[in-house]
Amino acid sequence: MKKELVSAFSARQHMISKDFEIYYYSDQDLKKVESHRHNYFEIYFFLSGAVDMHINGKKYSLKNGDVVVIPPDTPHFATIRAEGEPYRRFIFWVTPEYLEELRILSPDYVYFVDLVSRVGEYVHHYDEYGFSALQAKVSDLIEEVGADRFGKAAKVTLCVNALILHLSRTFFEARHAKKPVKDEDLFGAVVQYIEAHIEEDLSLDLLAEKFFVSKFHVAHIFKEHMGVSTHQYILKKRLSMCRDAIVAGRPIGEACLMYGFSDYSGFYRAFQKEYGMSPKKYRDVFLERAGWMKPAES
Repeated sequence: MKKELVSAFSARQHMISKDFEIYYYSDQDLKKVESHRHNYFEIYFFLSGAVDMHINGKKYSLKNGDVVVIPPDTPHFATIRAEGEPYRRFIFWVTPEYLEELRILSPDYVYFVDLVSRVGEYVHHYDEYGFSALQAKVSDLIEEVGADRFGKAAKVTLCVNALILHLSRTFFEARHAKKPVKDEDLFGAVVQYIEAHIEEDLSLDLLAEKFFVSKFHVAHIFKEHMGVSTHQYILKKRLSMCRDAIVAGRPIGEACLMYGFSDYSGFYRAFQKEYGMSPKKYRDVFLERAGWMKPAES
């Protein structure tokens, strides 16, 4: 998680936003917080530290991969067992009213909160891959909340709803004999991320950080599933998208920049190697075969 997205810890126990709030905290110690209750759901994604969570009079010693769901009006507080280890967690607050709006769209959204409210099982553990996928959803939301981009409000809503549905899906599957999360799931998630961010930096280090696994593991699953390296896959995807943009009439230099190539000469060499001709020649041949007039090069 980027340092600039870390929130300063606040003992505030009420929401100032209408529907939800999300924070990433990383502390060396914990200011004392008395037992308290909320009128909203608190969802707690535990990353590291020696921490006990006390809920409804019962103590839970947390470990990496634990997700804690605390319903409204449930007394709770956290204590640190040992100082020194960074205490890292995501905190997500969401109102019952917002969840009820989602229930109208589909009851599937609120499966996990209904389950916790009904049976009182507050702590749920994810394996390494499952928790990595969950953290990616949380990170997407936090980064979008901290961004200043066109369509921010709409994208934040999509991220919130996707996180809530992901929680319900994984809670449901954990109770209905679903097979453990495997490399196929991680591979699919990485491919989806690459396609959604093809114009951005997509280094192996960045992908490994995004999905909370080693870069060697990302490289391994790509080689196993695609027969090519991660770099080769990204390059082929970018070249394919540039090719489609060029034959659709986009200027070659503009298409190159649109899909993540910062160096035109590198793009030119890669395109010629992939398709056996220059970008301009490819476009001209395509248009000639289609019976269209060749556009002037810009």
